[in-house]
Parts: sequence; structure tokens; C-alpha cells
Amino acid sequence: MKISVIGIGYVGLVVAAGFAENGNHVICVDNDQRKIEDLKKGVIPIYEPGLDELVKSNVRDGRLIFTTDLKDGVVGCEVIFLALPTPPNEDGSADLSYVLKTSEEIAKYIDGYKVIVNKSTVPVGTADKVREIISQRTNHQFDVVSNPEFLKEGSAVNDFLMPDRIVIGSSSKKAIELMQELYAPFIRTGNPMLVMSERSSELTKYAANSFLATKISFMNEIANLCDEVGADIESVRIGMGTDARIGMKFLFPGVGYGGSCFPKDVKALIKTATEKNIDLSILKKVEEVNEKQKRIIVEKIKKHFNGNLKGRTIALWGLSFKPKTDDIREAPSIVIIKELLKEGCKINAHDPIAMSNMKNIFDDNTINYFEKNYDALNNCDALAIITEWNEFRRPDFYEIKKRLKTPVIFDGRNIYNPVKMKEYGFIYYGIGRG
Repeated sequence: MKISVIGIGYVGLVVAAGFAENGNHVICVDNDQRKIEDLKKGVIPIYEPGLDELVKSNVRDGRLIFTTDLKDGVVGCEVIFLALPTPPNEDGSADLSYVLKTSEEIAKYIDGYKVIVNKSTVPVGTADKVREIISQRTNHQFDVVSNPEFLKEGSAVNDFLMPDRIVIGSSSKKAIELMQELYAPFIRTGNPMLVMSERSSELTKYAANSFLATKISFMNEIANLCDEVGADIESVRIGMGTDARIGMKFLFPGVGYGGSCFPKDVKALIKTATEKNIDLSILKKVEEVNEKQKRIIVEKIKKHFNGNLKGRTIALWGLSFKPKTDDIREAPSIVIIKELLKEGCKINAHDPIAMSNMKNIFDDNTINYFEKNYDALNNCDALAIITEWNEFRRPDFYEIKKRLKTPVIFDGRNIYNPVKMKEYGFIYYGIGRG
């Protein structure tokens, strides 16, 4: 099938490469000339495990083409995916300007029946807006479909090629059949394709992400309670998660969630509800708890040093909002760094991937960056774990202790065992470890 993906950001590139991998001819369209030229040369603009080879192999085989010409992404294509940014406005609502403007432009080139697919995370009613805009500008038949993505950064390629489920929002039998044909290779193992209305599909994405954010904030509150009552959140987590009604996923406490999805999707859903005079009080609290949680490790550091952090040097391991990505959008590390700097701390930082992105916010004059994690420890007063990269899970603790001025670890992701840390001679602070 000949398809196009408009907007070659994180989602768009994964989607395009994934469809090409299953034999489709995919035209990738983006208005960023430099990005398109880099992609033609095999330079991938984002870090995502497995994506580099997937893109290069399909470019090599001629199934993946990059262009800045929108017309090429419309004429002759049966299905057109919109993978455009929907950043939050100041009031928390999703900015649809990219989606709506591109819809206007698409209409100029429609040369026959098309299925226009919203792959972006968009508010309820966006499919109706896209349909109205295009219908005013073309006499050709077309359908608009909602097809939200459920890609986790760090495992996005696998999530796309082997999805838990595929959600199709459409009332058109013709469009549904075309989408079923396109996605058939991805659900051969029996995972479901769920067909529903466009509005139900649009809301499904926001509801799913907001529920996961709720689980995280709930566990963070329980972890904070554990610290006060002497309970261990790890035991509580297992006791909860083995209940089949709850499950083990997203029950890990830490320093708060970040990234490009959870923060903006929670805000957008709250805004949508407010516009309909519905008070999503639970989600408002989720957002409040998360912002507070990003500062919890700084409070622990202040308490340990009796409120006096001026002139102290803290080593941070991990800057990205989660492992296996260079994404620092809404990352807890940003808040933590700002708070520590405000207290007069010096900061040594290491991250396997994300340091170049962090330098766009904090330059080398503000933070000392280190390519090797152990080098970041030299003469530091404490180590704080902010992102749970695998290479941090089994370090040489004797080397850590030798390099630190004082053997203190603040574990913002609970990747170490408190009993073992005591045996190694560390003063250890986790999140809810009692």
C-alpha cells in the first residue's frame, strides 16, 4: 500500500519505519529541510533503540522516502497519517494549529478517495474539525480516522511492530476496512483491533495516559507515607501488584513522571473537561502531586545536610525523563537541578544519552558534565540517582565510596537495596524505603 506520514518527529518516524518494514511504500513529509536532508543521509534525529537500523534498511530497499513537498505525500497515497505536534497552550489545552493548518494544505492536493488519519494525540472533536476543513476545500471523497499511538519511548519500535491493541475511530465502513488491511500484519498473534467512534478513540488515548499518570502519583503518595511510618514501599508495591485487579505495572515510586505525553495529556484532559463544566478533581490532584514529587529528593538532601547546601557538590546520575531515551521534556531532573542551584549547590552530571539536550537548558558554565559516570563523583558530597538507566543498577560501590567525599546516596528510583547499602557503608535514602 502507498501511504504517507506527515510530521517526522518521534511518533512519525517510528510509524513510517514500522509500516515500511511490513512492505508498504511510505513517503515521509516534514517542513524541516535540514531534518529531511539528514534522514536522506541516514542521520536519525532522535535516539530510540532499534530505529536507526529500521530506517536505514527500509531507505536502502526503497520503501521509505523523505521529502519536504506536501503534494508528494498526498497525490497517489491511499492513507495519509498526520503525526504532527500538539503542544500545550498556556491554559493547558492542546495546540491544534499544526493539525488544522496541514489539513487545509492537504485538501489542495487530494486527487481521489483518501483516508486521513489523526495519529497525533488530539482532543475530542478534532476529527470533526479536520473533516470540516477538508470538505470545504475539495469535492473528492475522503474519510477522517482517529488512530492514537501507544508508543513508549525506549521501546517504541517494538510497541509499534507488536502492539497490545490497535484503536480505530471511524464510522466509515470503507475506511475501517482499509485500516484493517493496513494493520493486519501487526496483529497476527491475536491482539485486538478495537473499532469505535472517532470521539471515543480520541478520548481513549487521553484516558489511558491519565490513568497511568494517576497510578504513578498514587504510588508516590503512598511511598511518602511509608517514609513517615517506617514501612517499605517495595513490600507494599508487591503486596498490591500481586492482586490481579491491580497488576504490577506503573507501581514504581520515584521523583515524578515527565516526558512528552503524561504531563501534557493530563493538562489537556483537565482543560477539555473544564470546557464542559466537568471537574476532574482526581486528575488535578495527580498533577499537583507530581509537581511536588519532583522536589522530594531535594528536600531529602536538604534535610540530610541540615538545610545548608551552599557550596556543596551533588553528583546526578541520569537526566532524561526515563531510560533508553534522550528526551528531557518535563524531566524531573530539570526541576531538581534548578532547586539545587537555588540552594547554592554545584552540580556534576552524567547521562548516557541526554547530556547534549540538557546543555540547551544548562550550559557547561552552570553544570559540570562528565562522559563517564564515576568521574562525576569526584569530591562530591553525595550522589543522587535521577534516571534508572541499566548501567547504574550494578555499579562498583567501592569505587563510588572511594570517589565521594561522604558516602551518601539519594536513590530517586529505588534501584538499590537499603540493607546492602548499609553493608557497603553508605548512608542511603530511597523513596518510601522506610
